[in-house]
Amino acid sequence: MEHEATVEGVGIGVGDEGSGAPVVLLRARDEVVPIFVSTDQAQSMQLAIDGEPFERPLTHDLMVEMVAEFGAAIDRVRIDDLADGTFYAKIDTEQYLDDRRKEMVFDARPSDGIAISLRVDCPLIVSDEVVDAAGRSPEEFQTEEEQDDENDFKL
Repeated sequence: MEHEATVEGVGIGVGDEGSGAPVVLLRARDEVVPIFVSTDQAQSMQLAIDGEPFERPLTHDLMVEMVAEFGAAIDRVRIDDLADGTFYAKIDTEQYLDDRRKEMVFDARPSDGIAISLRVDCPLIVSDEVVDAAGRSPEEFQTEEEQDDENDFKL
């Protein structure tokens, strides 16, 4: 089964030993799924959340623009697998050519998929298997309102 997810925030994971890697928190099925991402990916996601354009198009902006110019649309992003600590995602698209609809699925890193979904406002889907394996209770996280530093998450 699949569940629509929302991005709860992008920040820095903070453990007992101090600040760590950037993390995006997804809420699905009343649980939170933390996905660690690169600093660049975190910045791209946060810019999309804030609706702030970068002075030059970022890779995700460029990809969205190219997809549209090729007469295609991004329908949804699916985070559908977790193996050996690595999350896997797919981007479902469609293209109309000569009055024919062509569906296409692209393998993607979840961080890229999330950044793109934030830009095109398409559904972000997380599978039961991923939530079962990586989901955590929201109470396990202290958010920025509970921390001194903005955008820090206690993991």
